[in-house]
Amino acid sequence: MRRLAAVLLPWTLLSGCATAPSIGVLGAYFPDWLFCIVGAIVGTALVHTALRAAGRLPQPGELTLPLAYSALTAILALSGWLVFFQN
Repeated sequence: MRRLAAVLLPWTLLSGCATAPSIGVLGAYFPDWLFCIVGAIVGTALVHTALRAAGRLPQPGELTLPLAYSALTAILALSGWLVFFQN
């Protein structure tokens, strides 16, 4: 029984190992999350521009604005990763 456990334990520990999710760009490989973060920052900047054009931004002294933009960036990055990089 110990011999079987000694053989099966490394297999179960290594079963989660796979190749890293990456995209080749001009010969260099970048992780998927990097593209999602960049896209989310661009998306957040577009939302900020639309809110500013509509005159819907809160006063500059509000502390909720950085928290809201951080949350929006996280939501956009995670949803972009789910849409584009999950099979």
